[in-house]
Amino acid sequence: MPEATLTAASFSPLAMFMNADWVVKGVIAGLAIASLWSWAVILDKAVRLTAMNRDAEGFEAAVGSGRPLEEIAAEVGDDPAQPLPRMLVAALREWRGSRGQRAPLSDTQTALTISRIDKALDSVIAREGRVVENGLGVLAIVATASPFIGLFGTVWGIMTAFQAIAIQKNTNLTVVAPAIAHALFATAIGLIAAIPAYIAYNKFSTDASKFTGRLEAFADDLSAAVARRLGERLAPPSAHDVERV
Repeated sequence: MPEATLTAASFSPLAMFMNADWVVKGVIAGLAIASLWSWAVILDKAVRLTAMNRDAEGFEAAVGSGRPLEEIAAEVGDDPAQPLPRMLVAALREWRGSRGQRAPLSDTQTALTISRIDKALDSVIAREGRVVENGLGVLAIVATASPFIGLFGTVWGIMTAFQAIAIQKNTNLTVVAPAIAHALFATAIGLIAAIPAYIAYNKFSTDASKFTGRLEAFADDLSAAVARRLGERLAPPSAHDVERV
């Protein structure tokens, strides 16, 4: 690029992208797409996790209000969308199966019923754990790969700068400045894509683990409440038997 054509506008992000060669353009475009993808995941996870925790707190408050659990389960229906109501419905379904027997439950039958309840709750926890972790893989890939992709663009841009020196036989800064600027721009885009993805991955991984722990604690309390009542053959466990998670 001749010296006369170099201006401050020549080093704006748009100008550097348009003036870069096709390899650096491909690197920058790919990193920009990866950044947008990661931000879409970040916003989606932030909204979903906030809603899930809010719904869980509301349901825990309903369970801790003293109302019968069957009444609460009837309100959420047979196929609730949220994990905690789904766990309650699954536990009461197994509870009703044991209540259908007229004879008192033996120790073996009680143990089998508790085992079925635990397996039903574990199945819900496993499914919800996968749902809450969905998208974290994208953030991990963007966070780890983007700096190396940007580094590739940097290396290619520096190679282009040396080629310009060799072709023009001129070491003037105006000869190599555009190519070096394009190379550093690729590095910057790689970091812009990687840093938010890395921070979000760590945050959402922690949040997902906490939410899974919340489900496991609720399942333990629910299973214990049902187990205490199985031998009594009375009404289903009341909300007072379930400690708030």
